[in-house]
Amino acid sequence: MRYKKLQVKEIPKWSGYLREQWRRHFAKHLTKEEQLSIGMDCFLWYLCSWKKVQCYTNEEAIDAFNRQQKKSCTIFYQYTDEAYLIEKAESLAIQELPYCRQHMYYGDIYIMDKEYKWTFVMTHEIACGPYFIQS
Repeated sequence: MRYKKLQVKEIPKWSGYLREQWRRHFAKHLTKEEQLSIGMDCFLWYLCSWKKVQCYTNEEAIDAFNRQQKKSCTIFYQYTDEAYLIEKAESLAIQELPYCRQHMYYGDIYIMDKEYKWTFVMTHEIACGPYFIQS
């Protein structure tokens, strides 16, 4: 990440907690069984690809993320314990995200507003996403 004015703090081993918070806030309208039936135990973003939530996709998702007022947010991945807290995130842009589409484990990146007002997801699959959900 190019750090501009961003305040980036590593929060190791928070990924599991953040994934659960993501599920709790953005998929709360689905039961645990419904979440499992669409494969959210594998990939949280299946919520979007299965059209179980209203969201922006592709360029509209990128535009929504770039336009979004960002104060504090978290960044986490699907399968690693790496996680970050970004303070003073106003200048955070898509080009600065630590993301690699070619690597499945690092390819699924979730950026979530600290107050759970929105989330932006980039997946490892070229044909899927990115997605932007606003609650």
